[in-house]
Amino acid sequence: MRLLHQLLCAVVAVAAFSLPCHAEDKCGGIPGIPGTPGANGLPGRDGRDGMKGDPGPPGPVGPPNGLPGAAGRDGLPGPEGEKGEPGKKGDRGEPGPQGLPASLDPEVQKALRHLKQKILRLEGVLALEGMITKVGDKILATDGKEVDFETTRQTCQNAWGSIATPKNEAENEAILGIVKERNRYAYLGMKEGPVPGDFLYLDRSPLNYTNWRRYEPNGKGVENCVEMYTDGGWNDKKCNQYRLTICEF
Repeated sequence: MRLLHQLLCAVVAVAAFSLPCHAEDKCGGIPGIPGTPGANGLPGRDGRDGMKGDPGPPGPVGPPNGLPGAAGRDGLPGPEGEKGEPGKKGDRGEPGPQGLPASLDPEVQKALRHLKQKILRLEGVLALEGMITKVGDKILATDGKEVDFETTRQTCQNAWGSIATPKNEAENEAILGIVKERNRYAYLGMKEGPVPGDFLYLDRSPLNYTNWRRYEPNGKGVENCVEMYTDGGWNDKKCNQYRLTICEF
């Protein structure tokens, strides 16, 4: 391409030289062939800063206070604040399933029986207003009165108790403590059965503990009740004698 360009330039130049030049005209010389471009010079120095432009229009408004940052670590618990005002009472909830009547609920009946027994025992003890001794699960009490066996039994029943009946050595010693303190013999809760000399508890069950004095019982069907001496020993005795009333609860 460059060679073709040079040939064209030469043709143009020859044509120009062949044109006639008149006297009145001033003939100029034939233009020369353009030279090759020179190499680029070094870049010039930066000019001075121009004038500051006018401020641009404001941008769109962002979210208030910017985006929330990450949650910080929990601090130490502060002091407990004052109790606030009670809130409003909420709506009444749905009724629960219907329970058994108290008369049919075995747990309720068991609790009531236990409570009744405790109340009866307490009422009996308070009614006697006498000396009170506790031994195991029993409470022993006396009103200090001396009566016959049937009156003793009735007195204890009216107080929701029964005649003191020792069924082991500890209970025998507890009853003896009251006997010695009052210095009076006392009836015990047992009587002679159909067989002479065979004594039973008042519910007709056989005795599981005895503390007969030597050669006792010896009433041979005549002395049907049992009394305790001031040494803790037992003796069979007629039931019409007056002895100290001691009840157990």
